[in-house]
Amino acid sequence: MKITRRAFAILLALSAPLFIVSAAQNPHKATAKKSQYLAYVGTYTTKKASKGIYVYRFEAATGQLTSVGLAAESTDPSFVAAHPSGKYLYAVNEVGNYDGKKSGAVSAFAIDHKSGRLTLLNQVASGGADPCYVSLDKTGKHVLVANYSGGSVAVFPVLKDGRLGEASAFVQHQGSGANKERQEGPHAHWIQTSPDNRLAAVSDLGLDELVLYRFDAAKGSLVPNDPPFVKVSPGSGPRHAAFHPNGKFVYVLNEMQSTVVVFSYDPSTATLKTLQQLSTLPKDFTGQNDTAELAVHPSGKFLYASNRGHDSIAIFSIDSVKGTLTPTGHVATGGKTPRNFAIDPTGKYLLAANQASDDIVIFRINLVTGNLTRTGQVVEIPSPVDVAFVAE
Repeated sequence: MKITRRAFAILLALSAPLFIVSAAQNPHKATAKKSQYLAYVGTYTTKKASKGIYVYRFEAATGQLTSVGLAAESTDPSFVAAHPSGKYLYAVNEVGNYDGKKSGAVSAFAIDHKSGRLTLLNQVASGGADPCYVSLDKTGKHVLVANYSGGSVAVFPVLKDGRLGEASAFVQHQGSGANKERQEGPHAHWIQTSPDNRLAAVSDLGLDELVLYRFDAAKGSLVPNDPPFVKVSPGSGPRHAAFHPNGKFVYVLNEMQSTVVVFSYDPSTATLKTLQQLSTLPKDFTGQNDTAELAVHPSGKFLYASNRGHDSIAIFSIDSVKGTLTPTGHVATGGKTPRNFAIDPTGKYLLAANQASDDIVIFRINLVTGNLTRTGQVVEIPSPVDVAFVAE
């Protein structure tokens, strides 16, 4: 059948709305993947020239990190966490006294995506001295905080305008560990919810425990799990932990003994079983070392851990079925005291924050082997601690 120009024009006009509806129904296919991010860096301000939280623009296509400037003045905003919406940023103020009380603080900021600047929304007491970690639950409705010197954890509701409400949960840990100098009492160092958001796990350096709580996202409550904790080796000092993306394994980093412990995790019963323990250091290293951060690659194929002293990133491959680790090497961080590092959302780059040398060194990640290669870029920043990415 022959189609006239008029008939073709009518057919084209009728088909156009169908294309628009299809694109709207599947927006992820209609738009390109994000490649530009704001990178917020938390710092220590009391001993260095830092003034607070700094912001950079990160280009994921090239790994380029470009300074924008000071995002907000704040006192010792060591750890930062971005809200899933990209509208807000939360930071702990790692201080021992706040508002006349033996407590640190948690600050809520609104993000200006155009300038990268942060506007303080409100600040609340963390409930314990020296809060050192902050995270959000998977719904973005709650902020979770670990108070190191206070040995406690707290949960704060996120209000509709991004401000923090009064604590919905607060738990004071009790006890001590084998090392009388560093484990004289509880030291909560890390808190996050599981991938299914039903469990909140806390690494307590002072108790040698990964403490487990049932988390209610509707109430923001913490209820002791059964069992309430799993033990690590005496005197090992669990600092940070990470869930595998598949939700079946948990990795715990021990600061004082420079080891990683692998646990299997059953989400249905919230029980953990020890599978493996490995050193983060080369066999021939005999110097002083404290581990700091660990992270599972978004692909679930690799695990990275930072060594302060050896000043390196330890690299492990992950068995996709068993969850166990195989050491594949170490890469020098190019600076001193890598207190933290962050993998960008695309999984292509790792940014190592070297606290003592005042810089951030950028590495390219080999997506097949997990190996790290320096891009050549080093960014100077006073006393960097933590990095959080926000899509522009």
